[in-house]
Amino acid sequence: MKKIALVTDSTADLSPQLLKDWNIYVMPLKIIFGNRQFIDGELTSEDFYRRLAEAETLPKTSQPAPEEFVSLYERILEKYDEIVSIHISAGLSGTLNAAHVAMERFRDRIHLVNSRSISLGIGQLVLEAAQGIREGLGASAIVTRIGKMRENIETIFTLDTLEYLHKGGRIGRVEGFLGSLLNIKPVIRVNEEGVYVPVCKTRSREKALEAIVKTLEQAAQGRRVKALAVAHGQAQNAAQLLQAKLEDIFQVKTSLYSQVGPVIGVHTGPGTVGASVVFD
Repeated sequence: MKKIALVTDSTADLSPQLLKDWNIYVMPLKIIFGNRQFIDGELTSEDFYRRLAEAETLPKTSQPAPEEFVSLYERILEKYDEIVSIHISAGLSGTLNAAHVAMERFRDRIHLVNSRSISLGIGQLVLEAAQGIREGLGASAIVTRIGKMRENIETIFTLDTLEYLHKGGRIGRVEGFLGSLLNIKPVIRVNEEGVYVPVCKTRSREKALEAIVKTLEQAAQGRRVKALAVAHGQAQNAAQLLQAKLEDIFQVKTSLYSQVGPVIGVHTGPGTVGASVVFD
């Protein structure tokens, strides 16, 4: 049986304990505040949002270079036969493309997956792949399995403001919301192509959470909810409220609960809260 390793990037927002428990390797992205660069994971969420509030200009993010993927893959392949590598949506970052360039060095030993998602939407795919490895599946079977799962994930979130998404250049199809930039709490989903699309505009956090719940209820029609994940960026109370509502409606316990990491937080800002649901 071939030994298979699992790689993701830091935007999956999986806790250090989960990464350790499932033996998952992580390629970190970088956050740049002025002339200071931090590897994702160096700053706690609290430190990051404090710096974000104090920064005169919006920090930038930087994807890994192909050479960094080459180095990571080489190190892993000293102990493993193949790698399944799952990354942030190619529609939102060039991380997957960097991995693809690196992959050319290793022939058929690297299996790349475009998650077409962010944050815990990626995390749920990664944990499914980890389970497949534990079950003894081959790399191709794991890629097929998470490909099917990817078609049955709905990731949706609300922002306190569109300011960060706009300034960071990641606003995509949500551009039409900009007319009332500072006066709305937008609800946004990650679509099948892995890009942000608008769901609706609301005037309060409460209405935004209601819209998230309603959208996920509609998506669940005729399907069973298999797994639920909730994430937030400095919005713990709202996240706990959303978690309770979704658990009550779908009668499942939240399997992943996390803070949004700094790389995603640069573009979403404080006050972000959302959910990722896997349907059966």
